[in-house]
Amino acid sequence: MKFALFLGCKIPSQLPAYEASTRAVLAHLDVTLVDLPFTCCGYPARNASRDGFVVSAARNLAVAERAGLDVLTPCMCCFGTLQHAIRFLGEDAGLRARAARALAEEGLAWSGTSEVFHLLSVLAREVGVDTLAAAVRVPQAGRSVAAQYGCHALRPSNVTAFDNPMAPTTFEALIAATGATPIDWPRRLECCGDPLHEANAALSARITRAKVIDAVESGADVLCTACPHCQLRFDAVRADPRVPAVRTLLYPQLLGLALGLPSASLGL
Repeated sequence: MKFALFLGCKIPSQLPAYEASTRAVLAHLDVTLVDLPFTCCGYPARNASRDGFVVSAARNLAVAERAGLDVLTPCMCCFGTLQHAIRFLGEDAGLRARAARALAEEGLAWSGTSEVFHLLSVLAREVGVDTLAAAVRVPQAGRSVAAQYGCHALRPSNVTAFDNPMAPTTFEALIAATGATPIDWPRRLECCGDPLHEANAALSARITRAKVIDAVESGADVLCTACPHCQLRFDAVRADPRVPAVRTLLYPQLLGLALGLPSASLGL
């Protein structure tokens, strides 16, 4: 099993533990990752220039196509952005033509042969939940874990095709495979607050605090994420005295612990 690893911008610059734990876990599971000359997924340009955003995404997709590989990304935002670009390119002939001209300047072309998968999808469906459970050496029994899905994987579901947006189960199944107990909590499908951070930091923090409080009141002792934006937002409110203490773990860190991998290799 081989994929082109798309890290995006946020993970290398602000959350290197996500990259480290993803590489460690997938290597242990015999999933090969190939590093290609990817650039930004295009998300920051989405509200400034639709063409700019789509061409940025299409360039990365074309690079993967040239290598004959599907794309695996740990970033929910990049996953959603690349999936949106594929949809827009497929349904807008004019946009597709403009993107083709831009890509041709680099000797690239997009035809739609490379698919994009989020890390959780690869683990749940390509590797398989049963395979993960069988590989566990240090069951995480005793941990009550709140799964933070993030917005970009679930919505809009006709674009992302990740899981049922109103009643997803993928993340909980992956948590259960580690031996931990996934909990239900009222705010599990709500936004972490990150998109508002630059425009209204106070409101963003209020949303994040409410999510953490809800998870703890629902019985969680771990908040588990698979999105760099969510993880960084939860980490940012940790020092707030109004926020109850709870450990935040990226899913590959939780899985890596269950697999018996060294903590240092997981960025812990």
